[in-house]
Amino acid sequence: MALGAGFLGSVATTPAIDSWYANLQKPFFNPPNWLFAPVWTTLYIFIAIAFYLIWTSNKKIKKPAILYFIQLALNTLWSILFFGLKIPSIALLEVIILWIFIYLTIKSFYKLNKTAAYLLLPYLAWVSFATLLNYFIVLLN
Repeated sequence: MALGAGFLGSVATTPAIDSWYANLQKPFFNPPNWLFAPVWTTLYIFIAIAFYLIWTSNKKIKKPAILYFIQLALNTLWSILFFGLKIPSIALLEVIILWIFIYLTIKSFYKLNKTAAYLLLPYLAWVSFATLLNYFIVLLN
């Protein structure tokens, strides 16, 4: 599921990288474009492993699973809003909601499997950075 969400997001993202995104004013701390694919691939693998640990925990996972799938859908939606529809201001609002749902997912996973929760911390950190980057792109453009 996580890698599928990543693939869907990349469908919206890839065509915009060398055209629309290349022409945006970006802050000085914007990473090089080549860095995004390996970072996101690694994060999606961590996200998938985290859910697998919850799925196989033999515990009640309804609420954690709901939170997980909401944040995964929001993750994909951000790519569609930012890159596909090219509306960074709406994407900024959406990524804040995404951050909240990642945090809630981590909290719910922690109750069932600490390792699963810890695997999501780099994701939360990267989305925090992406939120800051999104904010400055809105300001600069």
